[in-house]
Amino acid sequence: MSSADAAAPRSRLALYLDLIRWDRPAGWLLLLWPTLAALWIAADGWPGKKLLAVFTLGTILMRSAGCCVNDVADREFDKHVKRTANRPVTSGAVSVKEALLLGAALALVAFGLVLTTNATTILLSFAALAVAIVYPFAKRVLAMPQAVLGVAFSFGIPMAFSAAQGGTSFSWEALSDAVPLAAWLLLLSNLFWVLAYDTEYAMVDRDDDIRIGIKTSALTLGRFDVAGVMAFYAIFLVSWTWLGLRLGLGWLFLLGMAVAGLQVLWHFLLIRERSREGCFKAFRQNHWLGFAVFAGTVADLAFR
Repeated sequence: MSSADAAAPRSRLALYLDLIRWDRPAGWLLLLWPTLAALWIAADGWPGKKLLAVFTLGTILMRSAGCCVNDVADREFDKHVKRTANRPVTSGAVSVKEALLLGAALALVAFGLVLTTNATTILLSFAALAVAIVYPFAKRVLAMPQAVLGVAFSFGIPMAFSAAQGGTSFSWEALSDAVPLAAWLLLLSNLFWVLAYDTEYAMVDRDDDIRIGIKTSALTLGRFDVAGVMAFYAIFLVSWTWLGLRLGLGWLFLLGMAVAGLQVLWHFLLIRERSREGCFKAFRQNHWLGFAVFAGTVADLAFR
């Protein structure tokens, strides 16, 4: 075997890791923090090693699978965008078949983790998968496709409640008992955070998106994009804080929300000039905002 042949498997692995954005953990952290915050709230504290492992690994796996589907769906668009032109599927380094098979394998492993929970969580996982598959195609028809992404990125919240509070049958009654209204309101609240940071992300590619004709929240908002981002942040902070207080959280939770609010002010300074670098930095730093909310929640439940 030649040295070139010996290196080939590692090269293939590197392409697959690039496809699932392994070197960019900010993406799965944006899903993880609100999911874990909901898990702690639903369990009224420490949820146990099993559920923590299921939701952490499941989040990473599903975000990775979503990248595979997204890159296949967007491969003709991505070649016209500076930031995405060299993605493995777009460049042809990884075939469409390979990407879909990898995505399916990752989703199947994630589903195996869900099978260790309960009936209602399994039921919710099918809805979560459907939304994740629909999102890449939403930007072709919806003026603000980030709203669909918001649902996809927030679906771990009701699943966390279902897993922590139990649901023993595939019935509407079991689902209603395991997932209270507060969980769905937290999902709605989190959706506005996703709208905020993904609009920042869309602001990076505004010129390319205009040229290739896809729809984004940044283009829909036009010159009100910065104001829109700040409004989305404000709705998220106010509604999540209100819901947290209604669910019995106290001053340490409020401290975490205050830290998140300070980060929002910093993001405003980053995006107000609409530079690519500033908007992309604001987007990538959002996982620290999510961590502040999560840390405040965990601390409050631990020390109250």
